[in-house]
Amino acid sequence: MQFPVVDGVPVLINDHNSLFAREDFVAGKNTTFDLSRRRFVRRLDRLLPTLGRNVKAKRNYQAFAELLLKPSSNPVVLIIGGSILGCGLEALAQQPKIQLTETDVSFGPRTQLICDAHDLPFENNSFDGVVVQAVLQYLVEPSRCIREVERVLKPCGLVYAESAFMQQVVHGRYDFTRFTHLGLRRLFRGFEEVGSGPVCGPGMALAWSCQFFLLSLATSRWMRRVMRVIGRLTLFWLKYFDAALIDRPGTYDAASGFFFLGKKSDKVLSDRELVTLYRRAQ
Repeated sequence: MQFPVVDGVPVLINDHNSLFAREDFVAGKNTTFDLSRRRFVRRLDRLLPTLGRNVKAKRNYQAFAELLLKPSSNPVVLIIGGSILGCGLEALAQQPKIQLTETDVSFGPRTQLICDAHDLPFENNSFDGVVVQAVLQYLVEPSRCIREVERVLKPCGLVYAESAFMQQVVHGRYDFTRFTHLGLRRLFRGFEEVGSGPVCGPGMALAWSCQFFLLSLATSRWMRRVMRVIGRLTLFWLKYFDAALIDRPGTYDAASGFFFLGKKSDKVLSDRELVTLYRRAQ
């Protein structure tokens, strides 16, 4: 089977098994990201304060890198959703001994190849580690992606994932699912847990909720832009509460997002074992 190459990026999409089509990438159409935003809009976006704050990603990636380098001097890591550098991922990308294979279903500054997370074009046992950051909520069938992750990981390979919980729709028609802490853990039930918990706290969740309340009042695209600016200028401070709240039991029921760090295992976590892992905030 032949696949197109667009600006040096192979488009390894299986047209019979994907939400996306090869011809969309050849034609330069937008998929999950709007690549046609005006330069002024991009500059304004960078100047405005953000509503999000990932409290733990940098430390988690540092731990992930240390674990990768223990059994291997030159580990290879697959990044799913890697068109841009994810939050905190610098801690991994700056490790000269770690080789990154960065994939996405959208072109971006770091996209090395286009492929669908449901149907990874790699052989079994190909990678020492896999990163799935801020991707699972945008997949039609997250469990299928995790089966693919298990397949391409070497025995005892590592996975690092982050996914949304208390967040509104971000990617429009490509936005499908949210996970509680236990919901995310069940998705990775074929992995031995190294660490898990909130990465973005209730302060961020509250800021996003208020922002989307303002957006719900808008009746036009122009009005939505105005409301978005107002929200970011007036609500950004709420995220700073998360540094103090991130490890509290109540945050497990109110976090904006969670992470999971695990090692591929032969043992599958049962649902009876799963429910004993609840952190007992209620």
